[in-house]
Formats: sequence, structure tokens, C-alpha cells
Amino acid sequence: MARREEILKTVESLRWDLGEDFHDHTVEALYAEAARISSRAAVVAEGAVRPRFDQILDRLVTNRWTGFPLMVLILAVVFWITIEGANVPSAFLASILLDTLHPILKDFGAGIGLPWWLNGFVFDGMYLAMAWVVSVMLPPMAIFFPLFTLAEDFGYLPRVAFNLDSLFRKAGAHGKQALTMAMGYGCNAAAIISTRVIDSPRERLIAILTNNFAICNGRWPTQILIATIFVGALAPPALSGLVSSFTVVAVVMVGIGMTFLVSWGLSKTILKGEASFFSLELPPYRPPRIWQTLYTSMIDRTLIVLWRAVVWAVPAGAVIWLISNIQVGGVSLAEHTVDFLDPFGIAVGLNGVILLAYIIAIPANEIVIPTVLMLTVLVTRMAGVGGGVGVMFELDSELATAEVLKAGGWTLLTGINLMLFSLLHNPCSTTLYTIYKETQSAKWTTLSAVIPTVIGFVVCFAVAMGWRAF
Repeated sequence: MARREEILKTVESLRWDLGEDFHDHTVEALYAEAARISSRAAVVAEGAVRPRFDQILDRLVTNRWTGFPLMVLILAVVFWITIEGANVPSAFLASILLDTLHPILKDFGAGIGLPWWLNGFVFDGMYLAMAWVVSVMLPPMAIFFPLFTLAEDFGYLPRVAFNLDSLFRKAGAHGKQALTMAMGYGCNAAAIISTRVIDSPRERLIAILTNNFAICNGRWPTQILIATIFVGALAPPALSGLVSSFTVVAVVMVGIGMTFLVSWGLSKTILKGEASFFSLELPPYRPPRIWQTLYTSMIDRTLIVLWRAVVWAVPAGAVIWLISNIQVGGVSLAEHTVDFLDPFGIAVGLNGVILLAYIIAIPANEIVIPTVLMLTVLVTRMAGVGGGVGVMFELDSELATAEVLKAGGWTLLTGINLMLFSLLHNPCSTTLYTIYKETQSAKWTTLSAVIPTVIGFVVCFAVAMGWRAF
């Protein structure tokens, strides 16, 4: 009040002293007083009011220097929790479905008088393929998708899109493709569905056609096993695990680089156009909603995708058993096919067994290694290994697996190129079916299979040629 009375007295004296200039001087005085008050208020605010928690967090996760390292760290932690956390439930499911239930079903089939071929076709073929997919695919998805959904609900994923928007725009793609790419590390089929968040049809197609370069959970076991056997084994035992991990990370980085490269190529050729501008709202951070997260991740993502994979895996198991047991001229169809594919496979640093396994395993990447082992034993006629002709299996130790593969002629080049081909080859049939459902186009579905497969063979051939040259 004292300050107000002082201002009023000053104004009154100015009225008599200034005469006609009273109005102008009064306005100037008021502006000067407002500026003084405002500057004083700003100083008080800076000294007394602390930034809120969400403001501090945003300064870290969206900063150009700290945002990217934090993003890589968070995603690495999610992947590590997924891979490590899935080991125990995967082993538990495998022991029930493969070690316990499979022999019981075989005995049941024999007990009710099924012919040997029908018993093998149903339980060694169709059932085993389904059991492998469930035991390998379910635990990682049940861990990854809830973690991914929690990050989405918390409000972190929009910050990831904000950080990567400029890179994707330079590649002619959409910033939200960062989210669909991250989802692909859990399951490419679920990631294809998640591309609905991209409004632009052109940029959504780019995200769909390049999502396969994100390694899904069905390909992680192959990457980790081969890196451990062929690359990690070259290092001292104390560093073997670290070298294997860096090898897998290097393959992941190749996939990310290929995502940007192919996105750029598509935006300059068959999907020409300017990257669209979009308003990305950074939502406030929210506490986790546990029940909604579990429902969204388990029902809408995990179980639906798992069901589609099982539907496609059952006929694949039937084909594996048939080609291994049907003989022409005393030799199985599988051996005939491997002999036919071998020259081409060796030319690109692979072999006929790998190519046949990937043809058969189009329905599900989870059965690649069991199929490779079964075919290797069949072709090399190894005794005392595996469960019989056409019966997929895995061995308990990495050393035993390495012995089988090396007996089949595998080298370090074979291992490296298998990791690259596993990254770059065509999507599984579940993903292809999802692409067709989302695009309603046979053309884009075919291109989504052809583009990565061609790139995979070209890269493997280039690596093989360089390897042999040096």
C-alpha cells in the first residue's frame, strides 16, 4: 500500500509540473515501473523456484548430447531383461512340451495303433514345430511387450520419436518410424500393426517394407548362439561373452543402418515424395497402469501374434518331416534338395542346409536352428545325435552344437554370413500375412519379402568374395 500511495503522489505532482506533457510522461513512468517489477519477479523466480521433475527429465532424454546415449542404454536394458529373463521360462516350457509331453504323445500314438508314418508326421512333425515356436517365442514376447507398453504409457516413446525424427526425415521417412522399428525388436508382425500411428500412406509403406531389418525375438537365439560358437570362441574365455555381445550389437547396428539406407532408397524411387511434417505432442509423464499394460501387451499383441505363428508353424513341421522321410532312389528329398542348393549356398558363404532350413522355416524363425541341426545330422549321417529322421532337436551345450555344425563343414565365414542372412532375409509368414492384411496388396507384400532377401544374398556374396580375396 505504501508503494501505491507513493506512485499516486508522484503522478499528482507530475500533473502540475508537466502540464500538456502529462499523459506521455505518465505512460513512460508506468512502463518503467512495470519493467522494474517484472525484472525483479524474474530474478526471484530464477532463484527460488526449482524446475519440476518432468522438466529435468525432458532436458535429459531430448537433449542432443544425452538423449541418444540414454535411448541406446534404455533399449539395451530392455533387450537384456528380455533375453535373460526369457531363458528360464523358455527352458521350462521346452522341458514340458518337448522333453515330457512329446514322448507321451508318441507312446499314445503307438498305443492306439497309429502307423509309424502317421505317428511321426503328427507328433515329430506338426506337434514339434508348434512346441518349438511356443517355447521359444512366448517368453520373450511376454516380457518385451509389457516393458515396451510401459515405456509407451509412461511417455518415453514419443521422446524417442522426437530424437530420431530428423534422421528419419533425412531418409525420406516419418519420425514415428522410430517407434515401429523399436517394436520390431519384439516381433515384426506386431510392429507392422503399430505402423498405423503413421498417417502418411507413403511413409507408412516405407516403415512396413523396412521393419524386417529389426531383429525379432525369433532371430535373437540364432544370433546369440552363432556369435558365441564362431566369434566369441576366438577370444580368451574371460572375454568370450563380451565379444559375443558386441558381435550381436554390431549386427543390430547393421540392421539400423540398413533401415535408413533402404528407407532413403525407397523414398527416392518407388515411393517418391517429401517427408511429411507432423505435430508431435510430448505427453506428460504418467505413472504405470499395470493392468491395462498387461491386457494390451498380452492380449492385443502377444497372444494374437503367437496364435498366427503357431498356425503357420504346424504345416512347416509337417513339410520338414515329409521331405526328410520320403525317399527317391534311396535318398531323401531333403538330401536331394541340399545337394542342389549347396553350390549356390557355398558361393554366398553359406551352404545348402542353411538355405533349405530358411525355405522351410519361412513360417517361423524359431525353428531355424533345430531344422539346421536335424538336416546336418541327416546329410552327414551322424550316428547317435538327435531324435531320428525328420525330428527337430537342439543340444544342451554350445560345444556339442559347434561339433555338429563343424562336422557339416561350417567355418567362421559360414557363421558370420548366417548372422547377416538371419538379419536380412525375408520376413516370416506371420509377418507377411500381417503385411497383406494391413496393405491389402499382393504387390507390397511380395516386395516386403523380395527386397530384404535380395539384399541378404548380395551382402553375403560380397562378404564371401572379400573373405576369400584376403
